[in-house]
Amino acid sequence: MPGSAPPVLGSDEDLPPAPRQARSLAARQNLLEAGRHLFAEQGYHAASIQEIAARAGTASGAFYTYFRSKRQLLIVLMNELLERLHGLDLRPGGAGAATGARAGLRAFLGAVFRADLEYYGVVRAWQEAALTDAGLGRMQTAIEAWTNARVLGVFRLLQQYPNARGDRDLPAFARMMDRHFWSILARGATLPRRDFDREVRIAADVIYHYLFRD
Repeated sequence: MPGSAPPVLGSDEDLPPAPRQARSLAARQNLLEAGRHLFAEQGYHAASIQEIAARAGTASGAFYTYFRSKRQLLIVLMNELLERLHGLDLRPGGAGAATGARAGLRAFLGAVFRADLEYYGVVRAWQEAALTDAGLGRMQTAIEAWTNARVLGVFRLLQQYPNARGDRDLPAFARMMDRHFWSILARGATLPRRDFDREVRIAADVIYHYLFRD
């Protein structure tokens, strides 16, 4: 499904120049992966730069070669997640077919949520940090505007299928479900897989009952 590009977060953050040598690129990537895992395990505030560097197999001082702060590392990770979300195909396929609409929605939503499991800790850390960081809060507003539009686009596609209800308030429903999706993402880092899959199925059922006639 075509759509606008995601917002670029922290464009004024004065990040250190991106490395060019393979060894430096690998070191930076190791720090990003270490941060992603530690944010999932501990959250934003509890994960320290020292721990991130140690998990990446480097000295703490080397961290500042690539990022000026833990906040910058988080912003880079969130930009990566938004790019991955932008690359997802959000066309629901047969989700709105005359038969099997609920099963189709469950399969579609399950595939979307499973695409970025390794980034769910980033969402958890981002939401935690944005509570006390006004700058991140403003970035979150831009993120929500973009994801709201994406969700609304999916619902408008679904409304074109057989048995769809034509009298639904799609903008309000999209905003509500988008907030719920972010909540699932934030908790996905710590939820047992069975509980996570159950929440995704319930979300799909809510969408089905609101948008389609039984």
